[in-house]
Amino acid sequence: MRQMRNLLTRQSLISHLSNILYPARCPLCGNNPDVFTHSPVCGSCWSGIRRYTGPSCRVCALPFTSEHARVCGQCLKKPPPFSRVITYGLYEGIIREAINQFKFHGLRRLSDPLGNLLLGFDLPAVDGVVPVPLTIRRLRERGFNQSLLIARIIAKKIRVPLLMDVLVKKKETPPQIGLTARERLLNLRNAFAVKGNVKGLRLLLVDDVMTTGATVTECSEQLMKSDAEEVIVLTLARAGIL
Repeated sequence: MRQMRNLLTRQSLISHLSNILYPARCPLCGNNPDVFTHSPVCGSCWSGIRRYTGPSCRVCALPFTSEHARVCGQCLKKPPPFSRVITYGLYEGIIREAINQFKFHGLRRLSDPLGNLLLGFDLPAVDGVVPVPLTIRRLRERGFNQSLLIARIIAKKIRVPLLMDVLVKKKETPPQIGLTARERLLNLRNAFAVKGNVKGLRLLLVDDVMTTGATVTECSEQLMKSDAEEVIVLTLARAGIL
């Protein structure tokens, strides 16, 4: 009887751990996840992730509703410090849920399948890959930097150095959610600093999501002020439609 109770206890513990590591339901369709690497999103839903190929700004990748637009008003009015943005999809649906599970629910295993989405691009020749950094406090709270995990995959694939220490976030800033584009820029002003030598380097700056572009703009500005030759931004998703 005691052995049976011990066996049931072990089985219960295994089941409990499995439910934590391998959630029972896909958050999008409610089906059981069938591939551990990108669970809780099931294979059927994951296969529905599509690259955005519609019209967008040639500089910041802001999606347009018109096929005739080329550059958005903001980039025409004030060209950003980065040369262009390469992004995989729109921040909605399946990819949004996957990024949120990765970023806010601690599912680090999603870094591989999400990072692999970006490997389908013909990426430009660069001298290094730079992840958008977190403050030490935010890094301790989250336990990992999602942009760094993705950047590591990219750097390994294209065989260039991962420059994980050249750009730091030196100042804690309030959450960007709910702020206007101008407020976001003001919120991040002087929040980043360059600690390494980037003079003459063409850099690929990696982030998970680009909304107004305030974060990558501030990061790119600091890199360009430190004499980087060029900054190209690479993100998983782009939010906002004109």
